[in-house]
Amino acid sequence: MDVRQYNEMTAKGLPLDASSQVQKFMDDAAAKAQAVTAKINGAYHTQEELRELVSELVGYEVDETFRLFPPIYSDYGKNLHIGKNVFINSGCCFQDQGGIFIGDGCLIGHQVVIATLNHDLNPDTRASMTPKKVTIGKSVWVGSHATILPGVNIGDGSIVAAGAVVSKDVPERCIVAGVPAKIIKKIQSDI
Repeated sequence: MDVRQYNEMTAKGLPLDASSQVQKFMDDAAAKAQAVTAKINGAYHTQEELRELVSELVGYEVDETFRLFPPIYSDYGKNLHIGKNVFINSGCCFQDQGGIFIGDGCLIGHQVVIATLNHDLNPDTRASMTPKKVTIGKSVWVGSHATILPGVNIGDGSIVAAGAVVSKDVPERCIVAGVPAKIIKKIQSDI
């Protein structure tokens, strides 16, 4: 199995059988991601150096406008898609096997968790997982300590309040807060 085959499986949301070659691929990919994140997190780096290291993690050159305050954690890396003018603050955890798409102009707060895998509900097959991508639209602000669960889409211009747990899609230009996150305000065009 290679990155392309694995990404095709996860894009289709196919179950990832923990007893198959998929698990071996996931373990190897996680080790590679951990090696790169250890480099990122283990010493001071300029923003230019961080962009080079994040580019190594994700497998393509991130835009020169990308900024990061480490540490950052990813258990795959190759399914993390970062737009232009994105800022990721310290302590974020990205479980990106199912795909994480971060749109242009996004601000990701301290210690945000984005998950794209769910374990099987059946205890006999609990180690197996199902991937679902997370899409964060343009100009979204995700507050500190927020958690975004598998399959969620966050609309352009929205805000996820600090500490929110987002389990359902968020429309454009809305503020969501709470556990589970609910719409608390619409963002007007004149703001």
